Amino acid sequence: MGVLPQGFTGCASWLFGVLTLLPDSCMLSSCVRLVPTTVRPVHSLICNSSRSFMDLKTLLSSLNDFASLSFAESWDNVGLLVEPSPPHIVNTLFLTNDLTEEVMEEALQKKADLILSYHPPIFRPMKRITWKTWKERVVIRALENRVGIYSPHTAYDAAPQGVNNWLAKGLGACTSRPIHPSKAPNYPTEGTHRVEFNVNHTQDLDKVMSAMKGIVDVSVASFPARIDDEQQTRISLNCTQKALMQVVAFLSQNRQLYQKTEILSLEKPLLLNTGMGRLCTLDESVSLATMIERIKRHLKLSHIRLALGAGRTLESLVKVVALCAGSGCSVLRGVEADLYLTGSISQRTKYWLLLQFITLPVSLRQCSHGC
Repeated sequence: MGVLPQGFTGCASWLFGVLTLLPDSCMLSSCVRLVPTTVRPVHSLICNSSRSFMDLKTLLSSLNDFASLSFAESWDNVGLLVEPSPPHIVNTLFLTNDLTEEVMEEALQKKADLILSYHPPIFRPMKRITWKTWKERVVIRALENRVGIYSPHTAYDAAPQGVNNWLAKGLGACTSRPIHPSKAPNYPTEGTHRVEFNVNHTQDLDKVMSAMKGIVDVSVASFPARIDDEQQTRISLNCTQKALMQVVAFLSQNRQLYQKTEILSLEKPLLLNTGMGRLCTLDESVSLATMIERIKRHLKLSHIRLALGAGRTLESLVKVVALCAGSGCSVLRGVEADLYLTGSISQRTKYWLLLQFITLPVSLRQCSHGC
């Protein structure tokens, strides 16, 4: 799977795919020289070019084009976490699963200008930056050496060609869909609500239109409507939450008008093939033993952890697989499947999976989620 953004040549094409699928004791790091060209797999994890630099803002724009930060979960801390004073030119991009002190030293030895750490090294707010804790020391070392730190985390999990999609490709021929689909960052129209009502007198229409157009953040449209053989005018307006209260306050002054008012809450549209987790339906059922071998081969692992449901064996058939990169507790809960594939899972959720559906949960905790 080629996962570097368009415009880069860099590490081998599987790099980001396995970022969440390494032993907890492992560190995955790689140094990438930037060059404005197309993606292509290479044998070395260090790439050089005669023109190997890019402005930080341009690089961040390309990273966001590959996987918008809006895909990330609301609780996550993604994006540029440490920014050197501008202007900042990036010659060497250093890739890692977890940015520890040891990895930071390696990045400095490689003369990195920007570190892309899959897991965010800064997650909870910091009240001070001192030499007391390792995370503070990482930030200090980055600032002292003018090294930026960027983390995509769940944005890369949710992306159409991200980690969850890559995991699904190891299951065999199947159809898949996100378990929790991502929504577009913006509403399809202006405003968060739509208000519709009919006006049947010209005098009332002029008054209503004048009042609506006088409210900030309201867009109004009108068109002819015929109700019970009576010619009327249909008013449709989009507005923000704040403007909605003013619209309602005005309409409530006319009881007859207000009683026939429809208020709709607009939703951001769902994004195709984007979101957390994947629910995969295999074209043909296979035994659990066969599926385990497929997963191990795809992840290049010799062992994975397996928890069998009551009455199930390695010969039990698997048709539907629910998967989630990283810790999939909140994503997998409530999903019916024959097999659950995730990076780590809490004991409470594990028992729920076993008892609620008596199926075949799989935990890859020891080979997946990193530090």
